[in-house]
Amino acid sequence: MKVINFKMNYTENFFKYLTSEKRYSTHTIIAYENDLKQFFSFLSEKNILQPTEVSGKIIREWIVNLYENKILPRSIHRKISTIRAYYKYLMKMEIISDNPARFVNIPKVPKPLPVFVKENEMENMLENMLENDKYVNDFESIRNKLILELFYGTGMRLSELTGLKNSDVILNENIVKVRGKGNKERLIPLTAESVNMLKTYHNKTEEVFGINFSEWLFLTKKGDKIYNKLVYRIVNSSLKNITTVNKKSPHILRHTFATHLLNRGADINAIKELLGHANLNATQIYAHNTFEKLKSIYKQAHPRA
Repeated sequence: MKVINFKMNYTENFFKYLTSEKRYSTHTIIAYENDLKQFFSFLSEKNILQPTEVSGKIIREWIVNLYENKILPRSIHRKISTIRAYYKYLMKMEIISDNPARFVNIPKVPKPLPVFVKENEMENMLENMLENDKYVNDFESIRNKLILELFYGTGMRLSELTGLKNSDVILNENIVKVRGKGNKERLIPLTAESVNMLKTYHNKTEEVFGINFSEWLFLTKKGDKIYNKLVYRIVNSSLKNITTVNKKSPHILRHTFATHLLNRGADINAIKELLGHANLNATQIYAHNTFEKLKSIYKQAHPRA
């Protein structure tokens, strides 16, 4: 059986397009690559040697095959999005004249409620870290404390934090400039504690690496730009000590930021802007967490509940 060459020019160019023009994250690019490899493998089994020979019927057969192989609906949802984006690109490049994915429907996937860390757990973690300052005051300890403070204090994404430059931090105005999805910039206020920790971190960075050593804000102990896996390990290790939630990732701190703001009465439109969401639907999910809290209070307090 012949196999489709995954490295054909227009497929390689598709990923270059996603990276340079659409500015998709590395994580998304890898997911799209895996999705297309699976799709091309399916085409090979059908003896279809070129993706340009595909019909809408073939794509729907692939989706049925995914369901039969017990692939989760959320994963199928993304795989269909990948195929849609791929054939939309082929249309844009005039490689095909008709889009076979045009009428393929994406199944609705129920969104789970965001997991978040309780307020008292976050406060205990951050306070304990500050109390340990007098014992642990090396570069990595100060950097790690600041990373956690910024995640919780700003709600920024992992890729946004690792992409921060020193020039993005405007201390005299207590704000940080963040580049979100699609390279869109937004300004987020900084807490007083974040500002103090940033000053401490800047001083320690200059002490260790010298003045103006790097354009990047967060560095490894060797002075290189910090990377996603290292930040994930820092957050995961810190959250293990304070919470029982299953997921202990940087994104959980983003959920925590939004949920705590909403629980304390923040306007949901303001939270939308702080998170960098393109529309309110993405932010509305945090309202469900707040409603669950209200229901719990109601059941405890109302005599007839």
